[in-house]
Amino acid sequence: MPRTTQRTILLLGKESTGKSQLISALTAQTAYSANFRGSTVTCETYETKDYQFIDTPGLLYRSDCQTSQGTLAQLEANETVILVVKATHAAEDLRDLLPLVTGKQGIVVMTFWDKIKAGADLTVENWQEAGGLTIIPVNARNLREKNREAIFTALKTPSLFPQHWRPRETHASLEPAPTWLENPDWGWLCAIALLLLPAVIAVWGANAFAAVVDPLVATLLDPIITALSALPFLFKEILIGSYGLVTMGPLLFVWAVPTVILYALLLGAYKASGLLERLTIALHPLLRPFGLSGRDLVRVMMGFGCNVPAVISTRSCSGCTRQTCISAIAFGSACSYQFGATLAVFSAAKLQWLVIPYLLYLTITTLIYARICSPAIARSPHNELMIEHQIFLERPRLLEIWREARMSIQQFLTNAIPIFIMITLIASVLDALGVISALATVINPIMGAFNLPAEASLPIILASIRKDGLLLFAQADTVSVLTPLQILTGVYLAGVLLPCLVTVLTIAREQSFRFALRLIAQQAIAAIGFSVLLAWGGILIGL
Repeated sequence: MPRTTQRTILLLGKESTGKSQLISALTAQTAYSANFRGSTVTCETYETKDYQFIDTPGLLYRSDCQTSQGTLAQLEANETVILVVKATHAAEDLRDLLPLVTGKQGIVVMTFWDKIKAGADLTVENWQEAGGLTIIPVNARNLREKNREAIFTALKTPSLFPQHWRPRETHASLEPAPTWLENPDWGWLCAIALLLLPAVIAVWGANAFAAVVDPLVATLLDPIITALSALPFLFKEILIGSYGLVTMGPLLFVWAVPTVILYALLLGAYKASGLLERLTIALHPLLRPFGLSGRDLVRVMMGFGCNVPAVISTRSCSGCTRQTCISAIAFGSACSYQFGATLAVFSAAKLQWLVIPYLLYLTITTLIYARICSPAIARSPHNELMIEHQIFLERPRLLEIWREARMSIQQFLTNAIPIFIMITLIASVLDALGVISALATVINPIMGAFNLPAEASLPIILASIRKDGLLLFAQADTVSVLTPLQILTGVYLAGVLLPCLVTVLTIAREQSFRFALRLIAQQAIAAIGFSVLLAWGGILIGL
């Protein structure tokens, strides 16, 4: 028998309409990611025997972000569409989205139907008759078999989307119950605390894991290191030198990977529950004067797990704030390497309390830096946050959490780790040739400008290549000669002076090498100014 040709169905809807939940429940398939027809936007694809479903990123209506542009490009390339709208705001969603699908064929699936009171069925029937549409109300989180069959049946004979019909509102839109986040006086404080909580838990959990596993890994590696010590000089340096693959590998897999995974899962829970969207709205007014939006802050916080997926996720930022958001990630997002190494330095100095002034100063200077980098239009109070209505808070399910976290974890494993290996090789060769020590000698006199001794130069140089270079501050002969203020200044300068090479290469790929080089220059200038202020200002106030 001839093989049945698959039909391609595009899912289109605004953000937070439950598209991913719907298509996962509809197909019972695992998604794979792919770029389609030259688009730079990654789509989730689900395969069945007869259909290929393409789940596009949520459309930010009236937004110029790259994901929305990519979604519209996918719409141009496909003829059959499942239009996904929220039952709580169905009329508004249909009025906004129907003009985009004029001339296409498909059906309308109305999610969040479980939030609608009895009696709304008549509205759906009237809309179907007036617009000639097939409208199927569902609860995407708990898709019933009859709803699944209705959707597949309707797809066999999809309707033509009307050209002129627009629905009239026949019942009031439903808004979620307010929470502490909506309090006008202290809601923003709750939002900041909740946004920082995943980073704190992830780092604490990963450190607890590493404290148990790291000694075991070190014991297992001892005979390997002994065997490799007989290799020729250069190969030995690449494998077991100060920055060798075997030497530094445990830092990646014992410290960084657990941090990234745990942080991604926590953010996945935030997103699957709807809490992330609530935080976005709560923090937006606070950030607008600095040229960022609440949506951008979420991307910056993602960088505390790994800068790579954080930079890539800026595709959903507005065009006028994306470069500012990328700059803020490169400057202020202390990734798993950097944050873990920073905590290790503070612990080695028995000054764990330094993490509080460190995060406070990092936050303040990142906001100032974003303000300097941002265009005037990004700071305008008239530039409203491109987000729809607040969504209902739901109890997240494990499958939904994993679906949200999987992309960040995958990007870290496929993008960050290969670059980590490449940088390790480069750093090992440079160290073997004496280049790194020579550079440290050159900048030793400059350390005085930051009230730092010459011992601080090598950690700062290495942290500019890889953020785990900060760990050299934890060496006994270094930390013993530094005051608390010098440790704080050195760690801050090493962390923000330059973005690591992994971040730079990702930014160059997402934007351009010209933008990446300009970002490096402006970040270095800002970091030097803020570090000098910290070093000498701290002395003036008696730190």
